[in-house]
Amino acid sequence: MSAPSEFRLDQRRVSVARDAAAVWRVLEEDPIGSCMVAARVADHGVDPRMIGGELWTRGGVAESLCYAGANLIPLRGTAADLTAFADKAVGAIRRCSSLVGRAELVVPMWQRLADSWGPARDVRESQPLMALHSMPACPMDTEVRQVRPDELDAYLVAAVDMFIGEVGVDPRAGDGGRAYRRRVANLIAAGRAWARFERGEVVFKAEVGSQSPTVGQIQGVWVHPDRRGHGLGAGGTAMLAAVLVGTGRIASLYVNDFNEVARSTYERVGFTQVGTFATVLLD
Repeated sequence: MSAPSEFRLDQRRVSVARDAAAVWRVLEEDPIGSCMVAARVADHGVDPRMIGGELWTRGGVAESLCYAGANLIPLRGTAADLTAFADKAVGAIRRCSSLVGRAELVVPMWQRLADSWGPARDVRESQPLMALHSMPACPMDTEVRQVRPDELDAYLVAAVDMFIGEVGVDPRAGDGGRAYRRRVANLIAAGRAWARFERGEVVFKAEVGSQSPTVGQIQGVWVHPDRRGHGLGAGGTAMLAAVLVGTGRIASLYVNDFNEVARSTYERVGFTQVGTFATVLLD
């Protein structure tokens, strides 16, 4: 005898995942695509208070999973699962400033959210997800090094310029830049901000935005406008990628498909496309 329909519906409601081992098995199946979430779970487990958001599931994490925090990151699920996640997000106070993840999950989820959360500030539906499993194919810039805490102010100048150019808003807006300064200071303190300095000025920068036990995701790659076209981007990225590969991790990043210069640079380093991400930036 089949279970009553009410019971079946209840089993498909969105709930918060509590089984850390089951969540980790799912994340391990897509280590590159799930790096942003895996980094949090590896350090703090699945407690929402510790990872800055909830891990949603519908019918079990082996079938569907979505991280809901400062970013909304769908990790797996059917069209019905993505719809359910979107409906749950709409029914709560919006905390996230973006959707990001594999394009095949983000795009349909945004289609469900757009009427309630739109218009988006920007929708980037095709961002090649790239990875490097071995040492770089081009020379490394050995002048690129970890940024020291006392270099925060100089580094912030480059970080703000990169953020405005990439995201389209000034990260100092609202609180005068205090929150962004703390975030960058934390990256520096963790040894995940790298740069080349010349006469006290940053001419190349990049960060390890997320680092799981198996993958390091590079973000915030920037070259000073006056020094572009001289190979600093390739050499600097190669240096950081080599550090990550040297720790036994895969180096990864994602890039806008229309940024042909950046894509060419990463290909020169040795990165190859392993998937496609999408990002929706919200106001």
